[in-house]
Amino acid sequence: MDLEVRHLRALCAIADTGSLHRAARQLGVAQPSLSTQLRRIEHELGGPLFVRARTGCRPTPLGRLVLSRARPLVAEMRSLVSEARAAATGGPELRVGSTASKALAGWLRRLRARGQDPSLHMNVSPNALLRMVADGQLDVAFVHEVEGCPLRIPEGLRLRVLVDREPQFVSLPADHPAAAHLVVQVRELADDRWMIDPTVDGEWDAVQRMFRAAGISPHVLHGDYHTAAALVATGEVVTVCQPTALSRPDTAVRRLHGDPLGVRLLLAARTETDLDGALPALEEAYRETAHQSPPYREWLERDASPRAPALP
Repeated sequence: MDLEVRHLRALCAIADTGSLHRAARQLGVAQPSLSTQLRRIEHELGGPLFVRARTGCRPTPLGRLVLSRARPLVAEMRSLVSEARAAATGGPELRVGSTASKALAGWLRRLRARGQDPSLHMNVSPNALLRMVADGQLDVAFVHEVEGCPLRIPEGLRLRVLVDREPQFVSLPADHPAAAHLVVQVRELADDRWMIDPTVDGEWDAVQRMFRAAGISPHVLHGDYHTAAALVATGEVVTVCQPTALSRPDTAVRRLHGDPLGVRLLLAARTETDLDGALPALEEAYRETAHQSPPYREWLERDASPRAPALP
């Protein structure tokens, strides 16, 4: 088997996420397919590249050697593609990475209006996106840092804080008894099934701390938040959600009493120039999105700290 760039990209994804499952999601492939590919790569290179354990995957000495050579090659290939596309279209491409956010559409729209040509790479892992910026695979990344679970910031990255602390709300079935109140006590949800995405960096740890502080131990299902939203609508689960999420006829977004969960919203880049070029559009888009969410707008106007984003 001849090694190709896609094989090196797979190795980098496994190292960055620390998990075959998360790496497969990032790459958009099935986990069994990625496992088979890894075994073939290891056979070609003559030894194991990762130690597999219940806690995840970590590089072996051989793996660290291969990764040290693979990362620059992957970054150079990304740069080659980006420069070629820019030359073909006559304009520079801004390679944007982001975790999920309702402000994303408005941000991309504003970047285009400013003459930039953004491409988009989504990932549930902020740490993976930061690594991609550091490796030159992305120009900027909009990420969140779960309170109590610091991100691993690669050396050389520049950061700007969009929101110092964004509270996380809860999404309930519309007919849930707690949905009758604008503010919900965590203890009111002790008998509900919760769905949490454990692949989001720091999320599961933070939710567990919230449960312990409230003195509850609810039944928890693990799944992505797109699935969670669908199950909330059918009355199967409750789930954590961003405060910019909107209630629907079959769901209700409510604030958690005491704001026990919070995240810091960050924009990362390698240069101040890239940050200056992308941040104003992101700030505008976030204000617009926050303005459209009545529960979050009320929180900002009544309860927010001075460092929260100002609304128009």
